[in-house]
Parts: sequence; structure tokens; C-alpha cells
Amino acid sequence: MEKLTKLRSVAAPLMEDAIDTDVIFPARFLLLLERDGLGRYAFNERRGGNEPFVLDQPPYDKAQILVTGETFGTGSSREQAVWALADLGIRCVIARSFGEIFHANCFKNGVLPIRLQGEEMARMEKAARAGEEVEVDLPSQTIRVGDTAIAFEIEANRKRALMAGLDEIGAILSDDAEALAAYEERRARETPWLVLAPEQFGQIKSEEDAA
Repeated sequence: MEKLTKLRSVAAPLMEDAIDTDVIFPARFLLLLERDGLGRYAFNERRGGNEPFVLDQPPYDKAQILVTGETFGTGSSREQAVWALADLGIRCVIARSFGEIFHANCFKNGVLPIRLQGEEMARMEKAARAGEEVEVDLPSQTIRVGDTAIAFEIEANRKRALMAGLDEIGAILSDDAEALAAYEERRARETPWLVLAPEQFGQIKSEEDAA
């Protein structure tokens, strides 16, 4: 997973509420198994029609930040919705609120979801519509828009994982490396018959092929 520390980009305005995961990534594409290239299917029903879609128009076609409304990512729990956004180059979504599972999936896939309200969100919406450049600074938990600095909240463990480029498995291996090593050592000592040497894996594979 790519590390995330600072982003400097225009913020694409998608000022709608309750954009669900089926809008972000339609269900008929769920049979696609590869993450790479999923961005071409993001917001599929909104693109290619009579009305130009914001993420297809300069300068927003290069945006790394998306600004939207209430309950973004509600609906189905499909993780592909986040995969598709990330494949488009979106690394940060700023909204008034999020679907709970979508919010969690963002952190698992290197996308920073930020909740804002009131005047701070109004300033972000204004900047997005005007095509202003926005800087998101994760280490300081600050968004800078012109002369305005907006603070945002994030859990410490999620912040650390994003900055280190760690997904869930990577975070577990990083945080619990000593405990995992101690467990492996104890298991090898107490139940040696369960431990296979590396060369034995090849032997098992050969026996399976022969069968």
C-alpha cells in the first residue's frame, strides 16, 4: 500500500448526499477480480452521458481529493468501491459523513476519509467549486486552503498505518512481530510434528501432483 503523508491537489466537487457504493462502483462489475484498472468503472452511470462528469473534466480529472456530502459510501459493503476510487488517483475523500463500512475500507486501502461540518466544510466546498489547490497534511492533521488551516481528527493507529503504507496484515505484522515470533518458537518446541522445514513443502507438492 502506498504511503500517505501529504497531498497537494485541486479537490473535485461532488456535492451530493447519500452517494452509495453502487453509484461509486456498479454491482455488474463485481465479477472483475483485478484491482488494477477498476477506476475506469468508477461512477460508470454518471460518465459518458449528456452531462459531463466532474472527474472527467480538467482540472478535476487529476484530482487526488474528492469533496462530497452526507453519508458518502453508504449501502453495500463492497470494497471495490474504494479500490476504484484509489485507481482513479483519489487518496482523500472529505465529506460531512460516511457509510460506516466504506469509511473503514478506506483506511484498509490507503485512502484518507475526513469528516468536516459547518463553516469548515463550507470552506472546502467553496474551494472545490473554485478549483483552488488544497493541501492535506496527515502528520499535522491539517487541511490548508489559501490562508485557512482546518484541523481534522483521525485515530492514532489508522494515522500511523496510512503514513507507513500498512494494510491490515502489514499493521499486524508490524505491531505484533515479537508476539508472533514467540508463538512460532513455542509451537516448534511443544508440537514439533506440526512444523515443516521449507524443503518439505516442495515434497508435499510433488506428492500431490503424483496423486
